[in-house]
Amino acid sequence: MRIFLFDIDGTLVDSAAVVERVWRQVAREFGGDEQAILRDSHGRLDADVARDFFRPDQAGAVLARVSELDLATMDGVSATPGAAETLAALRPDQWAAVTSGGRRLMSGRLRTAGLPLPRVLVSADDVTRGKPDPEGYLAAAAALDAVPEHCVVVEDSPAGVAAGRSAGALVVAVTTTHDPAALGAADLVIPDLRALPADLLAR
Repeated sequence: MRIFLFDIDGTLVDSAAVVERVWRQVAREFGGDEQAILRDSHGRLDADVARDFFRPDQAGAVLARVSELDLATMDGVSATPGAAETLAALRPDQWAAVTSGGRRLMSGRLRTAGLPLPRVLVSADDVTRGKPDPEGYLAAAAALDAVPEHCVVVEDSPAGVAAGRSAGALVVAVTTTHDPAALGAADLVIPDLRALPADLLAR
């Protein structure tokens, strides 16, 4: 039986407009490079983005402001094409979510999108090393009593694809936020979850 480990933002949930709006505002408020942040922030821990694009003395305030803005609105959050149908085809003990976002925020986005909350949710609150490190995916597999080689990681970002590969899982990438060329390290690249092969779900 295959175990599925899904990223949330960009994979199960379309929150691109919200994420972009938040980072643009934070960049303006703290003097960050908007375009550079938007190119590199997707799929990564907010703490890592703050470290890479803002001065050390700003990092704490940047993170607090990002969290405040993220939680203030769920406008524009929706399920990605095929997400509801894919999760409905899986048993509750057959899938988990691994995200670079905080637990409260990601749970809120899943609810807003009309998607079920997973039994196992590994969030930014649960790891010390974010994607592309495989820590989150290894933790999710262990929580479901699965070996990574029997897992399918479903991701939308280069950092997430790298994390899944490092964990030893089969990696499927959806091109919902990145061009196919940026996701070439995945085992399979598809437009969205509607194109997830039926035989993969059935195994």
